[in-house]
Amino acid sequence: MAEEKKFPKKTPTAKKRDLQNAKRRAHNRTLKSRVATTIRFFEKTVSEKNVEAAKTQLHQVFALIDKGVNKGLFKLNKAARMKSKCASRIS
Repeated sequence: MAEEKKFPKKTPTAKKRDLQNAKRRAHNRTLKSRVATTIRFFEKTVSEKNVEAAKTQLHQVFALIDKGVNKGLFKLNKAARMKSKCASRIS
């Protein structure tokens, strides 16, 4: 049988980085989920042909996407594509 590999003990700084990365991953996941949910509600409003509500939701979508870019959640080009795709659905 194959022998188990023994890894060296983690240093305190490595343990701290693991905790920080786990927190950051969880936070980023919630932000991405919030953006996806907002886009989904926006698309639902557009499909119902409610233009006024869609415009206000489009503003919310843009704000969340821009916040994601500032936090490093999305790259600039991906954010531009997402915003363009949402804006084209209104017109």
